[in-house]
Amino acid sequence: MTGPLDGTTVIDLTRALAGPHAGMMLGDLGARVIKVETPGGGDDTRGWGPPFVGPEDDPISTYFLSCNRNKESITLDLKSEDGVATLTRLVTHADVLLENFRPGVLDRLGFSVERLHELNPRLVILSISGFGHDGPEGGRAGYDQIAQGEAGLMSLTGPDPDHPTRVGVPIGDLLAGMYGAYGVVAALHERTTTGRGRVVRTSLLAAIVGVHAFQGTRYTVAGEVGRAQGNHHPSICPYGLFSCADGMLQIAVGSEGLWRKFCTAFGLDPDAAGMATNRERVGNRDAVVDAVNAAFADRKLAELLPALAAAGIPAGEVRTLDRVYEWEQTRSQGLVIDVDHPVLGTVQLPGPPLRFDDNLYAGGRAEHLAPPALGQHNASVRAWLDERDAEGTAP
Repeated sequence: MTGPLDGTTVIDLTRALAGPHAGMMLGDLGARVIKVETPGGGDDTRGWGPPFVGPEDDPISTYFLSCNRNKESITLDLKSEDGVATLTRLVTHADVLLENFRPGVLDRLGFSVERLHELNPRLVILSISGFGHDGPEGGRAGYDQIAQGEAGLMSLTGPDPDHPTRVGVPIGDLLAGMYGAYGVVAALHERTTTGRGRVVRTSLLAAIVGVHAFQGTRYTVAGEVGRAQGNHHPSICPYGLFSCADGMLQIAVGSEGLWRKFCTAFGLDPDAAGMATNRERVGNRDAVVDAVNAAFADRKLAELLPALAAAGIPAGEVRTLDRVYEWEQTRSQGLVIDVDHPVLGTVQLPGPPLRFDDNLYAGGRAEHLAPPALGQHNASVRAWLDERDAEGTAP
């Protein structure tokens, strides 16, 4: 297995989604990721469904499959003598440890930050929490939809302010995992100079606030509180979802030059009252939306999309996921991969989102591992630990 993180060993103590997503990202980049799971049940997501696939007596959760590719699985009871001893050995020989326990739990298990760095001063530790590791509400449990609400994202999403809506994927978890992996890579780079690891911390709260973007400065600088307003951009018009004769499509008219091209192509007056500038159009959004919908009303998608492209107007349809995964463009980017699962055989998974110049279609490694069966690598990981102990080697 090759990749930018080849030779890096990651101990993944996380479960659910934020931490596992971070671990999967590091695995995609070539790291060896050893997932530590509780005996009997394993990661919570092994039981999250439907849908489940595979044999009735060994059902596989597709949720688990979504966030655990390129990992090995070992089962440890961290309240047992053997579990503590084995984790101690893993820490000694690892480069990175990922954890998303509630603040204080790892300390009570005997693996405080101080103890971890006593065992391995070069260890990079990623700690993901719900609302931060300290502060007045630092001990709160973190679940994605709760965080989406508490961190303001739901107030910005939905048809109107009276109907706050969650994003259709666990975006707080995913963002926390992405920020966490980003921090780990930075800490590993820093370690090449300092020779020491450090703790990287993020949370669902931090991750969502971190992507407020213009909605954040809209409040912190201008004092305006953004609210949900459906499928139209609050600061650019026309930019959003529009109707046509046989469906819906989206356009993004992001400059005055594009506005004039759009009007020329669809018979509108670019200098009409209240529409000459973006600022005017945002203030008269309803009238602009009505005008665009009227221009599209008698035309079908198959005609509109080429016409918009010819005029240089960014546009697109709204695809269902089946059409996304069968789309030639999706597959050309390596976003669907084949893996050999120990129970299911060959299955297709969404692929890693990064491409490197010497391996264009498979992320950062030469081949990908299927998400593991529970405890699939118990024997091989312990054998590797025996070899490392015999060699007396550390990272």
